[in-house]
Amino acid sequence: MSPVRLPFFVYGTLRPGEVNHDLFLRGRVRSEEPGRLTGAVLYDGPGYPYAVEETGGAVAGEIVTPRPDAYAELLAALDELEEYTPGDPRNLYERVAREVLRTADGTSVRAWVYVAAPSVAVGLRARGKLIEGSDWLLR
Repeated sequence: MSPVRLPFFVYGTLRPGEVNHDLFLRGRVRSEEPGRLTGAVLYDGPGYPYAVEETGGAVAGEIVTPRPDAYAELLAALDELEEYTPGDPRNLYERVAREVLRTADGTSVRAWVYVAAPSVAVGLRARGKLIEGSDWLLR
């Protein structure tokens, strides 16, 4: 069964100017706009961040809307980048649908977000390095 075609909320290496932006998004995207994921904070990982769901936080990023003809290809590429396989207990990330606020007007949109898998989130909360302001670009 194919997942619902939602936009993606990206907050780390897929943001404009970062290493994976052009590699994965160039030519596959209809629009990108600033957004904030509420109810999460950002932890530093080994060269990339993890969003960890946590009350009171807000992560800065972009809402990426793929071109319809590139959706399936982009979804597969992002799942591979994040080493995400539905239902696999070894996942470092889980792809979840969450409400994300558009920075420009404060309206919300439902989007796919890759958040730290539960076992990873436990370790990050215990001994991870929190990124102040939860903005990867300002780290």
